[in-house]
Amino acid sequence: MLEIKDISCGYSARFSLKNIKFNVQEKQIVGIIGPNGSGKTTLLRAITKVLPLDTGTIAFNQNDISRMSYKQLAQNIAVVSNDIEYNFEINVEDFVALGRIPHQSPFQFFEDAEDKKIVEQALAMTELTGFAQRSLAELSAGERQMAIIAKALAQKPKLLLLDEPIVHLDISHQVYIMNLLRRLNKQHDLSVIIVLHELNFAAEYCDQLVLMDKGKVYTIGTPEQVLNKQTVESVYQTKVMVSKNPISQKPHVFIVSAEEEKNGQ
Repeated sequence: MLEIKDISCGYSARFSLKNIKFNVQEKQIVGIIGPNGSGKTTLLRAITKVLPLDTGTIAFNQNDISRMSYKQLAQNIAVVSNDIEYNFEINVEDFVALGRIPHQSPFQFFEDAEDKKIVEQALAMTELTGFAQRSLAELSAGERQMAIIAKALAQKPKLLLLDEPIVHLDISHQVYIMNLLRRLNKQHDLSVIIVLHELNFAAEYCDQLVLMDKGKVYTIGTPEQVLNKQTVESVYQTKVMVSKNPISQKPHVFIVSAEEEKNGQ
């Protein structure tokens, strides 16, 4: 579905991605992980043409995205960002309806019956139907994140990109969002690329992990291949222990404190 071929791009001398290469298959959940400043968000900006490429190509369904219009891109790829304030006065239903704009004609000023149906479906999938007439500014952080995801779903994308969607949320909302993404992936064939700092969530929910460090891909593979003690300690410069979740058998990363390390525990 998405083919990233040897791309390099960045912000002049400040930071750049170097020779990034990997593929995303249909119906996959791919996690982008790595320390702060490793280039995870920069990579998402390259995929969505926010950041132009210096070298390399990105193809979506064998179409070079540099030759796709922003409208065509938005009809296929939706983005959930974490760096925008959504505290303006608009109700949830109208906010979610903004996701229909890429599919509307230039002189269509109101949603048609199909748009309204899709907005209702997006609200239902995120369990926000009862919040439709609530102001976005009145929602909790978790509820607002669900509204942002609903807006992305209203675009009817084939690929959903999420930049740290569970950061700053309590564990119940984190689990709810990750379960929702898995359900959309399995039941609606939605492919997902998600930037995560939470390694154990990445292990539990992702089919493939792309571990980045200093603007490069350090390694790619399944959670079992990527999240081992040697690799995590090398990239994150932090002492850890890696075991298995006794239920899922997925790798689980435990932090070792300085005191525990000193005592040899």
